[in-house]
Amino acid sequence: MRVVSGSARGRRLKTPEGYDIRPTTDNVKESLFNIIQFDIEGRRVLDLFAGTGQLGIEALSRGAAAATFVDRDRNAVNIVKENLKTCGFSARVLNEEAVGFLKRGERFDVIFVDPPYDANLYEPVLETIKLIDNLTDGGIIVCEARRERPLPDMPAPYRLRKEYRYGKVKLAIYTKDAATGE
Repeated sequence: MRVVSGSARGRRLKTPEGYDIRPTTDNVKESLFNIIQFDIEGRRVLDLFAGTGQLGIEALSRGAAAATFVDRDRNAVNIVKENLKTCGFSARVLNEEAVGFLKRGERFDVIFVDPPYDANLYEPVLETIKLIDNLTDGGIIVCEARRERPLPDMPAPYRLRKEYRYGKVKLAIYTKDAATGE
């Protein structure tokens, strides 16, 4: 696993041995960042269920202004910190549960939601983002899931921009429309 592009391009990221983290493959990650390439630079990013931190690190490498990494597993948090150091980035890395973190009300421009596939966390996380309003106007949410797993609809001002399929993986890109001032 490596950083695909940007200032840390080619840096190898540490992956855990013998426990349950499923890193996004380099091919899927490269496709994802090609899709959202104009949504990254200068933006504030949240990497929920950070695992190795590769999505947030890729965003930093491509010019994100700041990133916050959240994972409830202490080993994952330590790996994220090591990977940030390897790439020369500094960022907040928090050992917390995702929904609890979201309820604190902090807002982000880009939110990566990539929980363990079978943990049934998509609905509560997306519902919390909607209720607490964690996404800025014009922001995006990127969900990675199993190809066959249906992801929930989100009501206005959120909308599903598009779904993409790569082998056994599905990426869903949600956006939050800017307020019209009405």
